[in-house]
Parts: sequence; structure tokens; C-alpha cells
Amino acid sequence: MYMLRGHHLFCLLGYRGMGYSKEYVENMTLLHQTLRDNPKMRIQLVKGPDQLCEKYPNSGEYHCQNDNIYERDAAILEKLGLKIGQILTWEDIESHIRNYIVPSDIQIVCETCSWRSYGVCEEGIKEILEGKGLREVK
Repeated sequence: MYMLRGHHLFCLLGYRGMGYSKEYVENMTLLHQTLRDNPKMRIQLVKGPDQLCEKYPNSGEYHCQNDNIYERDAAILEKLGLKIGQILTWEDIESHIRNYIVPSDIQIVCETCSWRSYGVCEEGIKEILEGKGLREVK
């Protein structure tokens, strides 16, 4: 089972193999590939730093404890109709995305995210809405 915070549910949709450091990318790629290969993998939704944050590089301010990040987590979980502490499969999360999210939601709930300008998260949501699941990372 993986422990994930709210905004990382959207980060996984847009993940294309880029990240903050080599360790972070390796960790994110492993998680992404695991969920892609096994959508029945269980995930517990947590408040605050999760298993992806564990590999965030220590280069000054700890991004994972930033108030804006906590606000983004809460906004995304609320939009998805999910709560901290819930345990569900990645397949269930994709179902919530199909039922409650449209690509333009990224512009609002992820307004302050530095990755938003790449447009990959909207692409990821479109692919989930089309039933394609997580995109293969090469």
C-alpha cells in the first residue's frame, strides 16, 4: 500500500519522467509504473508529507510542508469527494477523477504549481477521462 497526499494524485496524471532530483524521479517513476501496471494497488490518503515527499531534495525551504501545498491537497481531495485516511485502489481514484474532474480544474486547484504551465496534468486528466489510464513513462 502507498501513502499519498491529495495533490500527488494529480501529479501522477501529468508525470512524464521529470522531477526535482534523480532520486525523486526514480521514486516517482517506480510509483507511477506500479500504479499503471497494477490499478488495484491500495492507496491511503494522508495529510502532509507522503512517500513521494521522502525523496524531495533538501535544498532550503521544505516544499512539502508549505501552506500552499496543504491547501492544494485539501482542494483536490474536496473536488474528488475524498477524505484524509481513506484507503482505496488507484482504479477507484481514476473513477473519482472521471466522475468529478475536468481538465480545466487544473488551472484553478493547481494555480500556484510550477509544473502547471507544461500542460501535462490536463493531458493526463483527458487520458483518464478517455479510459486510457496512466501514460507510459519512457
